[in-house]
Amino acid sequence: MHVTLPDGRQLELPQGATALDAARAIGPRLAQDALAATAGGDLVDLMTPLPGGAAITLITKKNPADAAPVFRHSLGHVMSQAVGEFYRARGYPAEAVKRGVGPSIENGWYQDFDLPEPLKEEDLPEIERLMREIIARDLPFSRREVSKQDALAQFPHDPYKKELIGGLPDDEAITFYQQGDYVDLCRGPHFPATGRLPTSFKLMSTSGAYWRGNEQNPILQRVYGVAFATQKELDAYLARLEEAKRRDHRKLGRELELFTIDPLVGKGLPLWLPNGTVLREELTNFMKEQQFARDYQGVITPNIGNLDLYRTSGHYPYYAESQFNPIEVEDEQYMLKPMNCPHHVRIYASKPRSYRDLPVRLAEFGTVYRYEQSGELNGLTRVRGFTQDDAHIFCRPDQLKKEFLDVLDLTVLVLKTFGMTDVRFRVGVRDPGSDKYVGDEANWALAERQIVEAVEEVGLPYTIEPGDAAFYGPKLDFVVKDVLGREWQLGTIQVDYNLPERFDITYTGEDGQDHRPVMIHRAPFGSIERFTGILIEHYGGDFPLWLAPRQVALIPIADRHNAYAEELRAELHAAGLRAEVDDSSNRMNAKVRAAELSKIPVMLVVGDQEQENRTVSVRERTPEGHRERKAVPFADLMAELLERRRTRV
Repeated sequence: MHVTLPDGRQLELPQGATALDAARAIGPRLAQDALAATAGGDLVDLMTPLPGGAAITLITKKNPADAAPVFRHSLGHVMSQAVGEFYRARGYPAEAVKRGVGPSIENGWYQDFDLPEPLKEEDLPEIERLMREIIARDLPFSRREVSKQDALAQFPHDPYKKELIGGLPDDEAITFYQQGDYVDLCRGPHFPATGRLPTSFKLMSTSGAYWRGNEQNPILQRVYGVAFATQKELDAYLARLEEAKRRDHRKLGRELELFTIDPLVGKGLPLWLPNGTVLREELTNFMKEQQFARDYQGVITPNIGNLDLYRTSGHYPYYAESQFNPIEVEDEQYMLKPMNCPHHVRIYASKPRSYRDLPVRLAEFGTVYRYEQSGELNGLTRVRGFTQDDAHIFCRPDQLKKEFLDVLDLTVLVLKTFGMTDVRFRVGVRDPGSDKYVGDEANWALAERQIVEAVEEVGLPYTIEPGDAAFYGPKLDFVVKDVLGREWQLGTIQVDYNLPERFDITYTGEDGQDHRPVMIHRAPFGSIERFTGILIEHYGGDFPLWLAPRQVALIPIADRHNAYAEELRAELHAAGLRAEVDDSSNRMNAKVRAAELSKIPVMLVVGDQEQENRTVSVRERTPEGHRERKAVPFADLMAELLERRRTRV
């Protein structure tokens, strides 16, 4: 067999040769330094036979970060071994520790355990210490292939391993990896030895996880770890985590009184408090202005619908697992609305349409309901009831490109308005091997091509993601990176030839014949709840003036200045600005501190001099810190604030 090196040279090797054999064939120094390899673009370890003809690249200690998923997976095995030693030291036999799955994930790994007694957070440093001992032992990782019968015999005490092995095809190679006395069922890949692993890792937390994600199965204890090639990278990651905790929208939601989730109301069903309602309405008004300028028409649809509506659209049963069970009403079945689009299709179909009427742009802030498992719920970003800034455009095929580009322009404008400028564009297309898609293949190919052409026309960089399309059509997703470097999928635009077909909607063409419109589904925010949760964290609660639920705090220095402060508040309020007076008995510095904690962007301090000259002393929160100005004429400040609100800065 042969493999191809990065410089294009071919290296002849015996059948069954590994990446380590390739490194040895090149030179002893490379064999000594090698940690892992890529073969055909996939990460492999030095122990696994290479496929013949593969293009390979060897990863060495000079660039260990290139093998991050490999060393993270190996550290997961080291942690699993350490957990076994931890319980043996407490008198438990080795078979008392049973193990579920343990993959590498972004930035680290996790491992699921069935333990004789739960691990506590305070036990994690001891597990880390044992891990470092195992690394210091420099135990080689070895790989071996076994039969299914031998694999089952290895784990007579572990029902989880037996279930995993039992589900493997009889003709599939089963591999074990071992370091020291620790053996595990694993596909790999792994580093050559524990001594080659980086020590810049940390165990982060534990949580409960249903075995194989099924609520009917036992709950296992999941332990998470993170690891990086260098301590500097780990320290930077941990600093970002601390900043993320500070910005956590659930924490800020409580502190700023934006929303609450009440168990008596129901899990995943947020209640918007007055401050959060202001924030939500500002977002809604912003979108309504943009839609009005683009000739959208507002509609309102009910929160439930006849089950036949969703059968026709395909949402039921295609998405049955993520929908609430149907409700029996007399001799019919209804369902909580999972999508707005079938309702909008029926509005389109409520009267005859001519080619002159198109495009028809129907927009709704429509609340929909999805079933999410309790363990997946997360503040505002994962809920069971949410409102989409949904719109559906019904257009002629010759209008599709212009309409798509207009929606693309709107979505980019929305993201820029909120300072979300680090965006990547993801085109979701069909997975040819999946049967989840409906409709004519020619229409699918046409829709996919039209999305790509539109994105290329405006010069946006994009990736194509097979399998990421909706069941009825391809889409363009906007993946935004926030200030902490985390990625979020926000807005989406979808091209759909299939729902018009399924509902048999038409328009009368110039030739007097019936023609099929094309649908564009679009939601620049995605959902108000999720967008707000991300926005809270993006700004860290320090909203720009136009978005801030509490915009101006007036702070009288003494009681005798209360009347002047109230007079200014009334003028600000009449102009449409949200202002309040702190007339408490606290000292001025305490009042300023209270406004700071509430993240009110503008504080106006008034005393004798300000009252006499009708001025204010201004203290503003800015991204750079604080800005202070003395003796600012109130009329000038009012004009400035109104302009900032108008321009949304």
